[in-house]
Amino acid sequence: MNTWSRLALGTVATGATALAYSVGIERRHWTLREATLPVLAPGARPLRLLHVSDLHLTPGQQSKIRWVSELAALEPDLVIDTGDNLAHAAAVPGVIAALGPLLELPGAFVFGSNDYFGPTPKNPARYLRRGDTPRVYGEKLPWEDLRAALREHGWLDATHARHHLTVDGRTISIAGVDDPHIKLDRYPRISGHDADADLRLGLTHSPEPRVLDGFAADGYDLVLAGHTHGGQLRIPGYGALVTNCGIDRSRARGASRWGSHTRLHVSAGLGTSPYTPVRFACPPEASLLTLLPRPVTSTAERDTPAAAGRGIG
Repeated sequence: MNTWSRLALGTVATGATALAYSVGIERRHWTLREATLPVLAPGARPLRLLHVSDLHLTPGQQSKIRWVSELAALEPDLVIDTGDNLAHAAAVPGVIAALGPLLELPGAFVFGSNDYFGPTPKNPARYLRRGDTPRVYGEKLPWEDLRAALREHGWLDATHARHHLTVDGRTISIAGVDDPHIKLDRYPRISGHDADADLRLGLTHSPEPRVLDGFAADGYDLVLAGHTHGGQLRIPGYGALVTNCGIDRSRARGASRWGSHTRLHVSAGLGTSPYTPVRFACPPEASLLTLLPRPVTSTAERDTPAAAGRGIG
């Protein structure tokens, strides 16, 4: 066997090993990511927020259901779900079983496109291409049943709505939009500023810049999103290959800044499409965010326009 043959064989073997790991191991390696974000007023007590996104649940995913249900033991003050819970028409009972103990805590949600429509087979190369491509919608999913169940348990539907919620003696303003990925967002319906709130939270499934700009202009402290799957495929030392939305690769997972005031947190999520059950260097996750007081800043720093710091990571 010559050198080129050995190299080709080695490349194929390495690729097969990576694929087997991505499909068989990492996509079930449930992970809790923890972060601290300085978004509260100076002197405020810390607040613990659990961010859950992109379950993409199908019947039979018992280990995912069990792991998510055990997150209630973390005793967060607030739970936020940023959508894409469903991946099958019969998945609503499983989602409620997974979230069950968390539904006893204060919570709010918005939906993503895969709550409305089921997944469809796609060419994996399409995910790596930039630009708009014609979207093929799958079967309609029972999102209304899921919404009714979440609301019945007391969670707030933040879709094109503004709510006030009292948590640990603090007033939290929560507002959200429908999924910008399929152009359902109507930010003007929720525009405005709740100056008296102790914390202003913005919710969106896909972190599209046009929506993030709206939240930042209205002075929101923290925006929570999902959709990206953290890139789903990441290269160590390089990061996400794509984001599948308008934000840059550096923001595909975790916390960043959007403007001088607003923080953004993007969850890498807990699932994948049934047709692309692969994750590499990006395990499925939920995030426990400890919200802390902001550092005291000068008047000049506080008055910096939101757009001025958009490039800050």
